[in-house]
Amino acid sequence: MNHFEKLERMYLNANLNKEIYQSTTVKIQNETAQIQLTIEPKYFHALGAIHGSVYFKLLDDAAFFAVNSIVKDAFVLTTNFNINLIRPANKGIITAIGKVKFKSKNLFIAESSLINDTGKEIAFGTGHFAKSRIALNEEIGYK
Repeated sequence: MNHFEKLERMYLNANLNKEIYQSTTVKIQNETAQIQLTIEPKYFHALGAIHGSVYFKLLDDAAFFAVNSIVKDAFVLTTNFNINLIRPANKGIITAIGKVKFKSKNLFIAESSLINDTGKEIAFGTGHFAKSRIALNEEIGYK
């Protein structure tokens, strides 16, 4: 199994994704990651659209895995992430697309965009990521 497939498996087998975000799919390639989620009412706030925490999670995850796609020996950590919410979503499938924008030895910047199933951007974000001292290994689900 290659690096991208191991990252995909690690993502899908994380407790949070297995318990709450069961309808996610992920595709990781060099410097990019794409995560899709089928919207369900369990993600809604009181006004009947997905909560901002779901936007944040998908945007951060897509940017994070875009960065970890090029860091092959260690887990990366989000050190800062800013999001902008543009429009609500309450049905269909949403897709977060993350891309690496800057890379150095230990610091990375990635951006991500969240698109609804009609092709409209509903949110976007930018994050800073740092290489950690945590090795990518089976203990953290990298298998």
